[in-house]
Amino acid sequence: MNEKQSALMEQVDTPSLLLDLDIMEKNLQQIAAFANEQQICWRPHIKTHKCVEIAKRQIALGAVGVTVAKVSEAEVMARAGIGDILIAYPLFSPMKLKKTVALLPLAKVTIAVDHPRQAEWIQQFLAESSVVLDVWIKIDSGLRRCGVEPGRETVDLAKAVSKHPNLRLTGLFTHAGHSYAADSIAKIEEIGRLEGQAVAESADWCEREGILIKHRSAGSTPTFRYCGRVPGITEIRPGNAVFFDAVQVGLGTATFEQCALSVLGSVVSMHGNDRLVLDTGSKSLSLEQGAHGNATVKGFGHVVGHPEVFLSRLSEEHGIAEIHSATELTLGDRVQIIPNHACTVANLFDSYVLHRRGTVVGEWKVDARGKVQ
Repeated sequence: MNEKQSALMEQVDTPSLLLDLDIMEKNLQQIAAFANEQQICWRPHIKTHKCVEIAKRQIALGAVGVTVAKVSEAEVMARAGIGDILIAYPLFSPMKLKKTVALLPLAKVTIAVDHPRQAEWIQQFLAESSVVLDVWIKIDSGLRRCGVEPGRETVDLAKAVSKHPNLRLTGLFTHAGHSYAADSIAKIEEIGRLEGQAVAESADWCEREGILIKHRSAGSTPTFRYCGRVPGITEIRPGNAVFFDAVQVGLGTATFEQCALSVLGSVVSMHGNDRLVLDTGSKSLSLEQGAHGNATVKGFGHVVGHPEVFLSRLSEEHGIAEIHSATELTLGDRVQIIPNHACTVANLFDSYVLHRRGTVVGEWKVDARGKVQ
């Protein structure tokens, strides 16, 4: 740990969520540059950071809007002045639809559909109003979660949606989350290419049958640089790439030097030469070790500058680490831990502690923390 890092550690209580602004800004600039190079749009998913200030910086760098997972996240973003929002999650609840419609004076809101019955149900909800909701069809490009099959099944749903007067079909989108189970960059590249083709070719199918598809959106963090090059794709939606994390490093899509988010912890207990305990348990780091079949990480976070320390177990308030070789760490010392999954960890904290080159420069609220509805 250098002197500047030491100074930072002394200013902040533990556990805290640290955000390196220099690294984050560089990450965002690289996404924006790629989108500009490919002449496509960029609609980042804010479920990673859940922060109004970060969303505004993404918009300032050229993002056309944001993607959210929940209506409650959309409410936070719309009320903060974000004017174009995709809710990339199926909606059925009348309560959620009522809240969505209430946002229309504040922002353009697009909803996701992946079943004819869902479209019919939304139409019934809107039938007595003059509201017309923009709709994108979700395509399953291999994750086997939500979404219709590419090609004919997409066309059939597009025809069904187009029959409803209160729904306006304007796009197709997908999420290649199965890329997180890839065992090589070559495999990620293949998944990304197929992801882009699933959307672009399905859009072509629709247009051959007279259904105009303006927006063709794809792009997880591992795949956006590959699907974004597929002819016909108009938009990418990486979320995690704002921060990156240990999973992305394991996949080979980032390095630890590109990881902007870390958890600051303290050594609170030591036992001989083989075990120490940090104050960063599952309520600070989460128990996640990677979604969608990912197997690239071991343990529960990367302890920066201390390869001899392996974070092997978490309880709620305790992070138990094995000491694999001699360490200089002792009681009261502080460490930075790059989390396995930045998205789930950000949701555990009320705020980010902002720093540049070891100096604390402010704090941002995690505005949509806990917004799950």
